Amino acid sequence: MVWFFRSMSDEPQDGKNQAGRPRGMLGDLVKAESMIQLALVLPAACLIGALAGSALDKHFHTGWMAVTGILLGAAAGFLQVYRTAARFMRRDK
Repeated sequence: MVWFFRSMSDEPQDGKNQAGRPRGMLGDLVKAESMIQLALVLPAACLIGALAGSALDKHFHTGWMAVTGILLGAAAGFLQVYRTAARFMRRDK
């Protein structure tokens, strides 16, 4: 029977922490990327909703679909921010 023993150090030797995520400088860059994503997703979702609503307004000759597109885009953006923040908070436990 063969037994494999891990080293007694707290951190694995493969460049990752105990949760399997990068540590050090790379880990800091991953956290920064997550924060940048949070800052960009809400305005991008509102812009996409506004453009889609505006296109539908022109096609159907209405004036309310752009506002609805902005509101739906904002809801989608908030949902994505919530999911990303929840994942980020769960990771740091």
